[in-house]
Amino acid sequence: MHMRHASLVASLLAMLGAPALAQTCAPATAALTYPISKKVDQQDSYHGTTIADPYRWLEDANSDETHAWVEAQNKVTQSWLARIPERAGIRTRLTRLWNYERYSVPFKEGGRYFYSRNDGLQNQSVLYTMKKLGDTPRVLLDPNTLAADGTVALAGTKISPNGRLLAYGTAASGSDWNEWKVRDIDTGRDLADHLKWVKFSSTAWTRDSRGFFYSRYDEPKEATKLADVNYFQKLYFHKVGTPQSADTLVYDRPDQKEWGFQGQVSDDGRFLIITATKGTAHKYRVFYKDLSRANSPVVALIDAFESAYSFIDNDGPVFYFNTDNKAPRARIIAIDTRKPAPENWKQIVPESAQTLVGASMVNNELVAEYLADARSMVKLFDRKGKLVRELALPGIGSVSGFNGKRSDSETFYSFTGFTNPTTIYRLDMQSGKSSVFRQPKVDFDPSQYETRQQFFTSRDGTRVPMFIVSKKGLKLDGANPTYLYGYGGFNISITPSFSPANLAWMEMGGVYVVANLRGGGEYGEAWHEAGTKLHKQNVFDDFIGAAEWLIANKVTSPSRLAIGGGSNGGLLVGAAMTQRPELFGAAIPQVGVLDMLRFHKFTIGWAWTSDYGSSENADEFQALLKYSPLHNLKPGSCYPATMITTADHDDRVVPAHSFKFAATAQAAQAGGAPIIIRIDTKAGHGAGKPTAKQIEEVADRWGFLSKALRMNEPAKVAAQ
Repeated sequence: MHMRHASLVASLLAMLGAPALAQTCAPATAALTYPISKKVDQQDSYHGTTIADPYRWLEDANSDETHAWVEAQNKVTQSWLARIPERAGIRTRLTRLWNYERYSVPFKEGGRYFYSRNDGLQNQSVLYTMKKLGDTPRVLLDPNTLAADGTVALAGTKISPNGRLLAYGTAASGSDWNEWKVRDIDTGRDLADHLKWVKFSSTAWTRDSRGFFYSRYDEPKEATKLADVNYFQKLYFHKVGTPQSADTLVYDRPDQKEWGFQGQVSDDGRFLIITATKGTAHKYRVFYKDLSRANSPVVALIDAFESAYSFIDNDGPVFYFNTDNKAPRARIIAIDTRKPAPENWKQIVPESAQTLVGASMVNNELVAEYLADARSMVKLFDRKGKLVRELALPGIGSVSGFNGKRSDSETFYSFTGFTNPTTIYRLDMQSGKSSVFRQPKVDFDPSQYETRQQFFTSRDGTRVPMFIVSKKGLKLDGANPTYLYGYGGFNISITPSFSPANLAWMEMGGVYVVANLRGGGEYGEAWHEAGTKLHKQNVFDDFIGAAEWLIANKVTSPSRLAIGGGSNGGLLVGAAMTQRPELFGAAIPQVGVLDMLRFHKFTIGWAWTSDYGSSENADEFQALLKYSPLHNLKPGSCYPATMITTADHDDRVVPAHSFKFAATAQAAQAGGAPIIIRIDTKAGHGAGKPTAKQIEEVADRWGFLSKALRMNEPAKVAAQ
């Protein structure tokens, strides 16, 4: 990709009406002595190019040397954070804001309702059940009893069709590895069933409730299970009451190590639908098996990785799918399995100007969820595709839910916005009326805040949206501390959502901004592909363009602008801060993919090559090298204040990414701004993180920014 020349930057900002940015190092906020990170003579050859990797030893998370380095880094980080007087007050306020009831969207199965609830400060949400909506809910499963420190989380639940059994998965310390058990819903007791080495798996019961389908990997080596590459996923059937060793292998592909399998049983119980994936690309193959016939074969329905297909429901042998086949923003089609050739496919709901992101069949109607400029809208169609109604929503926000069966006359959904705590609604499908099922009370006044959507022009002329959220009456004087968040990858859409963490930031006087970058799914597959592989630089250009707009329009200034993001968003932050370090006052890359030459060598990293490409391919290697955050840290450079975050049990993006980036950045930093790394323990990539750990992490984040952005000092905007 590219690094912009100073003259180009100056002329661009002049056209935007913004002052030129001086490339000077930030003064030290506090003297820091970093732990010594030894260098080794490790060099690798990529297509004739030699690349040094002096901190390769940090990839061994189990070595004594790495443990000592982690301990030393955490000591420096905690010492620096401890000197922030505001941090304790931030933690106290966060605790009050976090202390509100949170509910999941209810669903109905086997004549019972199920939903989860967190009373506010519980580390994990509790699963409840009840027979009727007015009944007093009964605790079915409380994950807080599984570990005293809350580090065992529910990783999935599935109720048997007869409503008598619960299959549930747990994850320990944030790992992607899950263990599954079965609980008797009436007695609340677990049966003897115990499944291990499950990862990235759906669960689907047979209609007779005798067992369920799930996906697993072969047992890994215990010592390296958090780093070893995951290949050869297999789909199994587990019969309740039998050991895992007796499970039946339903489908695998020994000839295709990268294929993964997700099983789904149609509501009528007749078909097992198997969706085959390859990496993280939204391009699937679809197979099915007729469960009404003994020993029926697995039949290929769609046998090429060309488009996305999501099974909705069936009319006997006719399957309904949500697909982006010949429709980048997706449509709904029907495929008759007796006449499966594409020329026989029937379009039910055509592609529209909005992006179709999900669909379900309830009350014999199709409930279709769309994104219009990254905000939710919902339309209901009959089975022939005729519009029945559009669902009225409370404002700018995001919806989810709409689960149910064709025979159901009700469904539930959630609505959330940046200043709207997630509220659960019951939708009467026959009248079309929504009513509040659960609405939380949070210790803040939403009328004091506003959300506006702004469009800006990226480097190549692309129009990109972003949400700007702040207290009302924002002064455009360039002095506002601003946190710019982004993701930009894997067809994932970043839509409005409520967060007590972000609310605390705005109470501190901060502005919260979300940029909807290419690489995401906000505008369909074309928008996603425009931010992948050889086009990945578009994502960083979009993010930088958002920052430049915020500065040019005096929302903030470089010394008051922080950037943050996690996982692929951590890559985004790492790329932005290495390409344009003078543009930001602070950076927080969280659990980031930062070594773009070796990411595919650990756990599920190989699956990301569909978005990133691979250093094993010559042209993609050149593209990766140009933006890889680790490889674009330049000695003697002036980087913004940076807090890198990771966790010891992250087996999605292994912590070696953050370890090597921190060691390299500390050695490269010429200015006085701190480069610290916060390494959490008994935590993973983020899913299932206990409430207490979340509050501590956010308190450290906002505490770090309060000091790094000098939020208690007058902004020296004119000097930028």
